Amino acid sequence: MSTKQIDVRGLSCPQPVVLVDRALADGNVDLEILVDNEVARENVLRLINRRGMKADIRQNGSDIIIRTAKL
Repeated sequence: MSTKQIDVRGLSCPQPVVLVDRALADGNVDLEILVDNEVARENVLRLINRRGMKADIRQNGSDIIIRTAKL
């Protein structure tokens, strides 16, 4: 399956978590999530950890890119 990109920049919580949760529920494992604030970053990472997945995080300017994968 290919990587699905989810752009949640500019959205306030809980919208980023809801969108990522829906993508995971639909069977998407390889996600690239774009966030633009620390609150969304922490909440999305918490969800990913609860789902038993790993995350790779990198900064690109003001954007934070979270890549997910199964453990």
